[in-house]
Amino acid sequence: MAEDFKVTPWEVTGDIDYDVLMKRFGTTPIDEAMIKRIAKYGEVHPMLRRGIFYSHRDLGWLLDEYDKGNRFYLYTGRGPSGNTHLGHMMPWIFNKWVQDTFKVKMIFQMTDDEKFLFKDLTLHDTRDMAYENALDFVALGFDPDNTKIIVDTENIDRLYPIALRVAKKVTFSTAKDVFGFEGSSNIGKIFFTTLESAPAFLPSEIEGRPTPVVVPCGIDQDPHFRVTRDVAPGLGYPKPSMLYCKMCPSLNGGDKMSSSDEMATIYTTDTPKQVKKKVGRAFTGGCVSVEEQREKGGNPEVCAVFKYNYYLFEHDDAKLNEMAEKCRNGEILCGECKVALTSKINVFLEAHQAKREEAKEIVQKMAFDGFKW
Repeated sequence: MAEDFKVTPWEVTGDIDYDVLMKRFGTTPIDEAMIKRIAKYGEVHPMLRRGIFYSHRDLGWLLDEYDKGNRFYLYTGRGPSGNTHLGHMMPWIFNKWVQDTFKVKMIFQMTDDEKFLFKDLTLHDTRDMAYENALDFVALGFDPDNTKIIVDTENIDRLYPIALRVAKKVTFSTAKDVFGFEGSSNIGKIFFTTLESAPAFLPSEIEGRPTPVVVPCGIDQDPHFRVTRDVAPGLGYPKPSMLYCKMCPSLNGGDKMSSSDEMATIYTTDTPKQVKKKVGRAFTGGCVSVEEQREKGGNPEVCAVFKYNYYLFEHDDAKLNEMAEKCRNGEILCGECKVALTSKINVFLEAHQAKREEAKEIVQKMAFDGFKW
């Protein structure tokens, strides 16, 4: 069967078959045995229970090291090219759970250089967006004493020596094969993956010993970290462990929320009126008429409104299952589900926006090496 989807660090298109993607990338499924092991450390996050974070690399090894007392670092990040939306927030929320559960330090990388190289943006644009995105990250409540935000252009002095050592191990042929670069690609794009590798090795430099690192992120970032893991042994660093999640769905029914479709995307700065309008236009699994839906029921599996509850806004599995059954049985209509989801999103955003304002007083404390925003 033809695979009509595409997943790269810069482009996600088509209907993603995540099982096929896992085989294509060579990652390992997070099975019941792994979830039972994770449950020993605390309550299992819904994103793990529901298979949203669904595959990994060397997670068992990471937990073995943790059990020995070799505490790991968390590392994830954001390419600041626009306002933060819920799709960006989803893996950050999971990272917060990891930090709280395992009591570990975290590095959050802002790849302002990447967005300058890959998009029609100035460095001033990407620097400004890095600050705005950082406010959303900080607002989630990460431990300010154990969390540091790296902005590539601000902290290049700490990243560049590591990136150079990575670059010396990565051939142009490898970069071309992994990322699909062509003769017209600027040389900054070709070098960039070394900068995304660097924070995976930075904890070993900070601690003065080989230090485990885990990177919970979208599976679209796997190409970068395949390169990172390949070069790690030759540089004397542990391979970073990976935890990969599926893409947060779009309100239009697509597999990934995208800033290019603003009406199908919920931003953290949206007003209640904007949220109501966007959810009101969301793709659903309902029938053409009320009568038909009462008779035949709807299809929650394809419904963007249900998916939003599944991914982010309904943590109670029993309530989620009840919602799905009522949809299938025609006991609840799409309009009712949209009203309920609108309320949930607006409650979340009201609280988040207040914390976002408070983050302006905290964000400087998290600046790596004390750079000034």
